[in-house]
Amino acid sequence: MRPLLVIALLLSAPAMAASSLGYGNGGQFARFDPIVDHYNRTGEPFRIEGHCQSSCTLFLAIRNVCVDPGAELLFHAGHDRSRNITAAATQHLMNAYNAKLRAYLAANRYMDTLAFHSISGRDLIEKFGYRRCAR
Repeated sequence: MRPLLVIALLLSAPAMAASSLGYGNGGQFARFDPIVDHYNRTGEPFRIEGHCQSSCTLFLAIRNVCVDPGAELLFHAGHDRSRNITAAATQHLMNAYNAKLRAYLAANRYMDTLAFHSISGRDLIEKFGYRRCAR
């Protein structure tokens, strides 16, 4: 292929959205909140895909987020470093979710324990109104 044609094709290709891959096991809010803030400030797209548990679910707060139907998100109560459930940490997580998902998590008491509760990307799209990622 000619070099100019390759350059033209690269320049015309859509930018790849950043992804939750590499963040799937969760962690401290201090790792995730700056990422959410950055993508909300820039408006850049962000994909949730693959395994996404705990603090990784904070990415649902990104205004230009999409969810891959094959993703699996796992929810639980927020806690401190000693794994004591705290209302503030749980509320921090809940604030990242849309109203439908918050209501579902509360009604099913998913945010009352440290046990993981799984919701598929497909359900997040179909039942809770999150945007589906383009292929």
